[in-house]
Amino acid sequence: MGACSRMLTIAICAGVISGCNGAPTVIASAAGSAERGRVTMKIYGCGKCHTVPGIRGANGVVGPPLESVGRRTYMAGNFPNTPDTLTRWIIDPQAMKPKTAMPSLGLSEAQSRDVAAYLETLR
Repeated sequence: MGACSRMLTIAICAGVISGCNGAPTVIASAAGSAERGRVTMKIYGCGKCHTVPGIRGANGVVGPPLESVGRRTYMAGNFPNTPDTLTRWIIDPQAMKPKTAMPSLGLSEAQSRDVAAYLETLR
């Protein structure tokens, strides 16, 4: 097995395809932990801007309320509401929708998958 093949195998196991050029691409995955996502949202203060069911004190009104977000067809106005899209949005909302008020909080891909998993439970 060549060096590039080994690198690709390791990257796939980690949940990211790196390829030989090193540019990461997020793999669609619903493998996140909803409980870790709830805790992450609390730690990162998502409730300062959003109302988030299941998180005490998360009753912000700057961003949209996140109740029933798991049932929505679209998110952020015009993106399909899928685990992959939610994960990408949480990682870097400005890359998807320049000038959005949603800041990038510096969450890792794994943390973002966990948050997306929690949001999927809000039905």
